[in-house]
Amino acid sequence: MQEREQQRQNARSKFKLYMDSLRLERWPRSLAIIPGFIAFFALNPESGVDYFYLSLKLLGAFILTLFISTANYIINEIADAPHDAYHPTKKHRPLVNNQISTTVLMVWWAVLVLVSLGAAYLFYKSTYFLISLLALLVAGLLYNVPPIRMKDIPFLDSTLESANNPIRFLIGWHIIAAAFPPVSLLLSWWAFGNFLMVGKRVAEKKFLTAEESSRYRLSLKRYNLKALIIFMYVNALIFVATFCWFAIEAKMNSFLYSIPFILVYLVMFIKKSVQDIEGAEEPERLLKNPYFAFYTLFLAVIFILAYIFK
Repeated sequence: MQEREQQRQNARSKFKLYMDSLRLERWPRSLAIIPGFIAFFALNPESGVDYFYLSLKLLGAFILTLFISTANYIINEIADAPHDAYHPTKKHRPLVNNQISTTVLMVWWAVLVLVSLGAAYLFYKSTYFLISLLALLVAGLLYNVPPIRMKDIPFLDSTLESANNPIRFLIGWHIIAAAFPPVSLLLSWWAFGNFLMVGKRVAEKKFLTAEESSRYRLSLKRYNLKALIIFMYVNALIFVATFCWFAIEAKMNSFLYSIPFILVYLVMFIKKSVQDIEGAEEPERLLKNPYFAFYTLFLAVIFILAYIFK
């Protein structure tokens, strides 16, 4: 009896290790489809829309996006295991310590991909929606898997990783629309994501030892800190420029008044990246900082007011 209870306990522990490898705590990233969904209505106000039905479609799209994102994290877990062994915290991941099986993880990957793409095909009846989900999957493979593995190529690493921003935006947009969204809006969303990803690398380069950073992320060995900081500023500039382009193109000039508040937000991230090891955390974890959380909420209110008084 005691032996059977021990077996059950071991099985539960093993299952938890697999669940940890799926990185489900990053589920908020899949909420990035919501801006695309909202943007469609903001740019194409309609009456007589069945909001309950569309809300169900949005919920379904969130789940399918989460499945593809989780599949990408599985690939990342497997491909990065040899490198994570040199990271001060990631070296404790289950796969790095041979506590779980790569084969089982790949089975999970296949199930998640088949369910997500299959459900998208059957229930959404939108080629653009399906292609957007597929693009998210392909981006994960290009980023992680040799021989391409863009994660190891300076500048392309953060640029491809941040491409998940506009891809998720497109998933949300194509829940409803077949037409393509404004290019200026997509570029702005992409540049902001790249700004955040480069900031993470700035902190890693600055606060990890040379040996830790180069073994953990090969691209960091090929970067120098000055080039990274310049690239961060470049992305901030592209973000602001394309945001202004979108505001003028969409005849929403009131959004231009939000630029000073946006600049403060960008400076907060830059300061965090160059002065604090917390800048090496995933961007969403910075929202646990009350200053970042409050200012993010404040900025959201500014955008809402800008839209109301456009």
